[in-house]
Amino acid sequence: MDQIKHSYIKVNGLKLHVVEIGSESSPAVIFLHGFPELWYTWRHQMIAVANVGFRAIAPDYRGYALSDVPQQPEKATFRDLVSDMASILDSFAISKAYVVAKDFGSMVGYLFALFHPEKVATIITIGLPFMPPGSHHGYLALPEGFYFRRFREPGRAEADFARFDAKTVVKKMYIVLSKSEIPIAGENQETLDLVDPSEPLPSWFTEEDLAVYGEAYSKSGFQTALQVPYRNLDDPNAYPQQGLDPKLTNVTIISGEYYLVKFSGMEDYVKSGTVQKFVPNLEVEFLPQGCHFVHEQFPDKINKLILDFLNRNKC
Repeated sequence: MDQIKHSYIKVNGLKLHVVEIGSESSPAVIFLHGFPELWYTWRHQMIAVANVGFRAIAPDYRGYALSDVPQQPEKATFRDLVSDMASILDSFAISKAYVVAKDFGSMVGYLFALFHPEKVATIITIGLPFMPPGSHHGYLALPEGFYFRRFREPGRAEADFARFDAKTVVKKMYIVLSKSEIPIAGENQETLDLVDPSEPLPSWFTEEDLAVYGEAYSKSGFQTALQVPYRNLDDPNAYPQQGLDPKLTNVTIISGEYYLVKFSGMEDYVKSGTVQKFVPNLEVEFLPQGCHFVHEQFPDKINKLILDFLNRNKC
């Protein structure tokens, strides 16, 4: 971790926090995080790829962690995040990069490949497959108390989170999303009420790790994070409007069984082969007992899968 370099890059009017490790002359791998995460979620993978000759780069999205919060966070979009990623690579004079993305960061990665195909060598995603325009409605089949649906309601998650400091919010979300069952709050519950104060952190996530998250989110708050992805998911402008060829090549999906198979419609979509209409050269890897944070839960297994895929798809 001592070799990791932190910098702030002026991108589209905001200073974004970007972390990197590895030689500037090495092929670049850009890591895109999900929620409630930041660059640090990729600490195991960044070191692993740097150790075998890649340059690992991981930003905090605008409004997340140590990056600037946009002036109107309630108007942030997926397109903003895609534009930021392109600008980060341009600022480093990187013409093409491998993309590793997780959770909603996978959607950022897929959209980045559609808008900037010349900049993407290959994509590895954890958790979410490519979804064509208009198809992000599986969550509607889940109960009203599902956290994803609750977070889409303006003001509700803000009130839930405001009862705790940032560190406690992250702790509760890590515990909620590490369980094998889908987190469903009751009618008179909020999402964070699903975690008893006495519940311990997952064994693979330490108090020291949590402190990094708590300090970072104390700076940014959660307003941008609630807007993107949860409240911008159905944005019709997220995808290219003209000449969209929704076929992506050289993509792999890595998922914990708990995470993918219990999300409405995802299992059939992936395992039936339907997703391959859009991703012809798809590879899929399932890790039994893997949770939402499978890359932190089983870092050695995920590192091996990532490195194997990168080595098979060198350009």
